[in-house]
Amino acid sequence: MQTVRTFLWYDGQAEAATEYYASLVPDSRILRVDRLGEDGSTVLVTFELGGIEYVALDGGPLYSFTEAASIMVVCEDQAEVDRLWDGLTADGGEPGPCGWLKDRWGLSWQIVPRAAGVAAGPRPRACRTRERRDAHDGQARHRRTLRGGRPGLSARQPRAISACQASRCSTVTPL
Repeated sequence: MQTVRTFLWYDGQAEAATEYYASLVPDSRILRVDRLGEDGSTVLVTFELGGIEYVALDGGPLYSFTEAASIMVVCEDQAEVDRLWDGLTADGGEPGPCGWLKDRWGLSWQIVPRAAGVAAGPRPRACRTRERRDAHDGQARHRRTLRGGRPGLSARQPRAISACQASRCSTVTPL
C-alpha cells in the first residue's frame, strides 16, 4: 500500500472523472469505490494513474481545482501526446500554453513529450535574459507548442532543443 497519496476534491463527479482518467492513462485502474453517507451520494474513489495511487472525493462545491497543482504525464511519442491531449480536452476541457491543459472537471494536466525532457530547477541566466527580451517583444510563447496548442517538437526544430528555447515553463534536462 502506498502511504502518501494525492487527494482530489470533485463537485459530484469523482467516479466519472476517475473512470475516464483510467481509460486514458496507461497502467491505470479503479482500485475501490466507497459510497458514504446515509444516501450513498458521497463517493470516495481510490484509483491508480500510471501506477501511482490517488484518492478522489465527491466533496461538493466548497473547493475547486487551480493551476497551482497539476498531474504531469511524460509521453513516449507525439502520438501519445496527441491521444492524451485530445482525450483530456474533449467535452469541455481547455487547452493551455506549454503543454498544460484543464480537463472538463477543471483539473490541470501537463502533457509532455519525453524528447523535450522536463525537470524542476532554476533556469540558466541566459534563459532568464531571453525570457525578459521575448516578453518585452511580445513574443513570450512557448516554442514547443504546436498544432492548436498541442505540445511537441516542430518539424523545423532540431530534436535537441536548447535549454533557452524550451525553458519557458521549466528547465530542460534528459529524463
